[in-house]
Amino acid sequence: MGHIFRAFVGVVGLAAIFWSATGAALAEEGIVGKIQRQYESIQSFQAEFTQELTVAASRESEMRRGMLYFHHPGLIRWETVSPEPELLIVGPEVVWNYFKDEEIAYRYAVEDVLGSATVLKILSGQARLDEDFLTEVDLTEDSGATLIRLRPRVPEPSLVEATIRVDPETFLLQQVLAVDFYGNTNKVTLHDLRLDPNLEPALFEFTPPEGVLVR
Repeated sequence: MGHIFRAFVGVVGLAAIFWSATGAALAEEGIVGKIQRQYESIQSFQAEFTQELTVAASRESEMRRGMLYFHHPGLIRWETVSPEPELLIVGPEVVWNYFKDEEIAYRYAVEDVLGSATVLKILSGQARLDEDFLTEVDLTEDSGATLIRLRPRVPEPSLVEATIRVDPETFLLQQVLAVDFYGNTNKVTLHDLRLDPNLEPALFEFTPPEGVLVR
């Protein structure tokens, strides 16, 4: 796949929790099992996000913010509003990545995206965390959060480790920190998470505007 999805790196860690509900229950008991059951009960959600992308070599960072929408069984809308608009939509059959300022949209078949990497399988709920990842729960007491580390059984350049921060009372995701092969980090924090909102089907559809180059 010639173009690297900029939005994908923001969704990787989030999907590790949200879309695990489509697989079998995780082997671990306790907090991980409770998180699993919580997200199995969710049909849809929406949340604001802030995202910090840091390049390991230069230590330069970029802050991004936007909205994330999900509807079972794997429809995703990841919409970045700053510092520049970007839209990622994962539909039933097609994945769109649209860059408004560049007037360009990339179109992929879902099966091609899912076949390219384990990370992308997670995005549409096709991965099973109990089979694809080693999980480690940090039970140390801190300021009201539990950390869960995910390590792919077969690491790949786009994801070698993810650390998920979870509210120990509600078992809902608060933050994700993902690390790629080069040490680049991607930290995504959710704000104002709403469970089971009534999301319009049009949120997960996309038609390229007139004049936009489609690749």
